[in-house]
Amino acid sequence: ESFAVAVANLGFEVHPSTINVILPVGISFYTFHGLSYVIDIYKKRITAEKNFVDYSVFVSFFPLLVAGPIERATHLLPQIKRERKFNYANAVDGLKQILWGLFKKVVIADNCAHYANIIFDSNNDYSGSTLVFGALFFTFQIYGDFSGYSDIALGTARLFGIDLLRNFAFPYFSRDIAEFWRRWHISLSSWFKDYLYIPLGGSKGGMWMKIRNTFIIFLVSGFWHGANWTFLIWGFLNALYIMPSIIFNSNRNHLDSVAAGKFFPTIKELLAMTLTFTLTTFAWIFFRAENVTHAYQYITKIFTAKLFIIEDFKDDSKLFPIVTFILFFIIIEWLGREKQYAIAELFSKNRLFRWIFYYGLLLIILLYAGLNQQFIYFQF
Repeated sequence: ESFAVAVANLGFEVHPSTINVILPVGISFYTFHGLSYVIDIYKKRITAEKNFVDYSVFVSFFPLLVAGPIERATHLLPQIKRERKFNYANAVDGLKQILWGLFKKVVIADNCAHYANIIFDSNNDYSGSTLVFGALFFTFQIYGDFSGYSDIALGTARLFGIDLLRNFAFPYFSRDIAEFWRRWHISLSSWFKDYLYIPLGGSKGGMWMKIRNTFIIFLVSGFWHGANWTFLIWGFLNALYIMPSIIFNSNRNHLDSVAAGKFFPTIKELLAMTLTFTLTTFAWIFFRAENVTHAYQYITKIFTAKLFIIEDFKDDSKLFPIVTFILFFIIIEWLGREKQYAIAELFSKNRLFRWIFYYGLLLIILLYAGLNQQFIYFQF
């Protein structure tokens, strides 16, 4: 259908026959999950699993089934096969990660979704400044939604003695786009690198091959999200963003956490993070838009004379607390940016503060949970 619309603009009329089916939830995740197993056997990296029950658990382990992370047989199958006993420390750690994931999802993501939907669905009614806020709300929505799910999945698996692959590593604190993609949806990025980028030749065939292969994996990544031109443009934009790092061979410059061991970043780091975050937010507009026309209208409406006009906003009853929670969320993520997840070791030396924080989070979740919003990545 997307192809038919595209060629219609060139004067050709196409009437494609399409099959209307309801796809199972999370089909792309466990398809990639299973593909890695088959490819690894073909490449002789692993031997085929003889125990059908163990294999079935690997394919359908419930925490990661519908939205990842995309696991590898080399990592997950040995954990399934070994004997596991309840470990109190692991269970506590898992519950903390579940708690933080719930906060990300129901407080940050679901409330941001409410305002992002209002602004994106009625973009012609708002000034450029409000549309900028709409893009920012979606930026925090998709991160809170997807990384929140990942935190819940990883925490739940840890209750069963299983360590899943880390899927997010504070991507909005990245100093360039290459670092962002090492920190965002890590299991998918590494899957494309191992099973598509490297088999295509990786970076061994010179600059042209590196550029070609980079564009291929980003366009395929866009197409993986859906058969919509907006996703392909989103992938193309990210490929363009990362080109300077590829051309100047600086894509491995930032392997450590920003301002490691320090409380404040340098001015250079702050500017680099701001630029990376701005470029990412701009690309998210295409990801969120219904179609290319919607994205074009949204962007052109931003860059008008009303960009710096702050207007009254409809339904602003919860706006102040939500903005406050977003700032709180950023601070906690910044404090825990060198850990596996933000609150992994927060107040670890002060039991009273630790429990006040946990119960405070629970209270915020109960009082300020947004309207029920389906996980964004359930549709992919």
